[in-house]
Amino acid sequence: MNKKKEEASRTTRWPIILAGTMLAMSASFMTDAKAQGDDANKILKAMTDYVASQKTLSLKYDSDVEVVTPDLQKIQFTSSGQMQLSRPDMIRASRTGGYSDVEIVFDGKQLTMNNKDKNDYAQVDAPGSVDQLIDLLRDKYSVMAPGADLLFSKAYDVLMADVVEAKHVGVGVIDGVECEHLAFRNMDTDWQIWVEIGANPIPRKYVITSKALAGAPQYTLRIKEWRTEVPADVFAFKPPQGAKKVALGDLVDIDEIPHGAVTAAATTGEKK
Repeated sequence: MNKKKEEASRTTRWPIILAGTMLAMSASFMTDAKAQGDDANKILKAMTDYVASQKTLSLKYDSDVEVVTPDLQKIQFTSSGQMQLSRPDMIRASRTGGYSDVEIVFDGKQLTMNNKDKNDYAQVDAPGSVDQLIDLLRDKYSVMAPGADLLFSKAYDVLMADVVEAKHVGVGVIDGVECEHLAFRNMDTDWQIWVEIGANPIPRKYVITSKALAGAPQYTLRIKEWRTEVPADVFAFKPPQGAKKVALGDLVDIDEIPHGAVTAAATTGEKK
């Protein structure tokens, strides 16, 4: 073969070799991504099954909700609270922040919202399960509680309903506890969850990032003091001394974000 033919042959082979290498790399990447997604789905499913299997739960938490002001300053509001749950139809949850101190009590028949700062409360009939209550609060009363996604009896289906990508990021440490770090994406939000490693795969941290809003504000929930003992009488509401019963629409200043503190701001919402 003369020199010109050798050069022509070499020139022809290089694109073929390069294309083959790129295809191999692409296949390897896709296989790795699928493995990560399968691992993430498996860990999340184990966590949601474990949480759903707990007939009673008691936990404390800290939460952060971010807003983005019209001049693109990001501001974070922080609260703490606790929650007791008895499946399928009883829950008591409180949230205390710098601007509100509120709780909800649900006994399977009636919902009570108690504004401790104003010493007033409202009650409405709401027969059903905790699952139905979460939907009712969101759809009828516009009470957004992103962490409530984790409490559904079929939380895996709810969380994964619109996921387009799942990833097992690796291992993280939350409050000294080793956790599996998972990341998921859908069209409007990214969300992450840290699941305790071991016999009790409970969620330790949950972060929702709103991609559709300027500045990508986040909601963060950190769970602590997870227990399974709940007193039977905790779901009976007893009005505080001097408390006034009002219509639900008359309760004011019960949100995590103080009214008027950030005008026309974009805030994080629920995952879905």
